[in-house]
Amino acid sequence: MNSPILQLLVLAGIAIFLVLRLRSVLGTREGFEKPPAPAPSETRGNRAGFEVIEGGPDRDIVDHVPEGSDAADALAAMKKVEPSFSVSEFLSGARGAYEMILMGFENGKVEDLKPFLAEDVYETFAEVVAQREEQGLTIEATFIGVRELTLSDASYDETSGLAEITVRYVAELTSVVKNAEGEVVEGSATAVKRQKDVWTYARTMGASDPNWQLVATDE
Repeated sequence: MNSPILQLLVLAGIAIFLVLRLRSVLGTREGFEKPPAPAPSETRGNRAGFEVIEGGPDRDIVDHVPEGSDAADALAAMKKVEPSFSVSEFLSGARGAYEMILMGFENGKVEDLKPFLAEDVYETFAEVVAQREEQGLTIEATFIGVRELTLSDASYDETSGLAEITVRYVAELTSVVKNAEGEVVEGSATAVKRQKDVWTYARTMGASDPNWQLVATDE
């Protein structure tokens, strides 16, 4: 056998060996095969088997009242009329309003509070302050802080657009009542007392005036 033929046989043997070797490593396109991996676009939005759920409850509402409650429905209706309304921001403002109104009342400066009080609430506050002045009594109070604040209830009248939100407060302060001679007749300048109040604020949603008014007080 001459040399060229021998070389061809050797090369053919090598080629056959390589083909068989590749088939054993890579497999073939025949019979059962593992399906090809899906393209990245097919798995996007469903990572690790979890479905992407759009929407869901409004945390600004359900963080303060039970989901599906009448109060939650009322707050949702308020937001529908006035999308910029935020329950969390309202409660933040209600915290500051409580201190301002309470201290104004304790110090007898109800005239400054008139824009923030409903007419009947203002008249009640003014009457109490007038009675104190007639008796020669003064109050020295120091506000320490609001310890608890919760949204107790909410309602909305779709016909009038009137919204009402009730807030329950637990606050701490010191209060001393003195007579005309400056003698302490009640309270202590050092003893901290805990005060509980339930206040209701009202406002017409969608109105140009952004201020809420105190319309009712309770304990």
